[in-house]
Amino acid sequence: MNNPRLNTKASNRDVWPGSFAKAVGGFIKPLVLLWGIIATMSASQVHAAEPMLEFETEQEAALYLQLTKDHRCLKCQNQNLADSAAGIAQDLKREIYQRVRRGETAEQISAYLVARYGDFVLYKPPFKATTYVLWIGPFILLLLALWYARRITKQSGAESNTPDQESLARARALLDE
Repeated sequence: MNNPRLNTKASNRDVWPGSFAKAVGGFIKPLVLLWGIIATMSASQVHAAEPMLEFETEQEAALYLQLTKDHRCLKCQNQNLADSAAGIAQDLKREIYQRVRRGETAEQISAYLVARYGDFVLYKPPFKATTYVLWIGPFILLLLALWYARRITKQSGAESNTPDQESLARARALLDE
């Protein structure tokens, strides 16, 4: 029953002497850590690479940069196209680039994007009937929240501040004793 092959403590001692195990463990752990860091850095570099865009004039480059900052990524929603790496943002940047290179104006390119994706693609949507909720909605919600908070405060304050006659009579009786 005392088979040395089944005794894991004995077999570990025979195969991995203490000093060798410490040396290997001390050598492998930093290697694994270094490999993890390199893998993480190389993976992030793959996503960060974007093609260099060439423009004929500085005005075209400035127009492209302004348009990518003024329009929202439809996937990310809280990022502009210039800061987004999403696939649809790359497609929209490519479309803007092609239109800038064709000589279209900022108004023409914005009109195309709005016609295709709606006012949501703009970081600053215009104030019109279809966007009233976007502009006025937060203020209405704030006013409703303030009204509700005041209503609750009045109700709880009115109930707790006025003691009833029975409570007053008990308190006077306790004080007289």
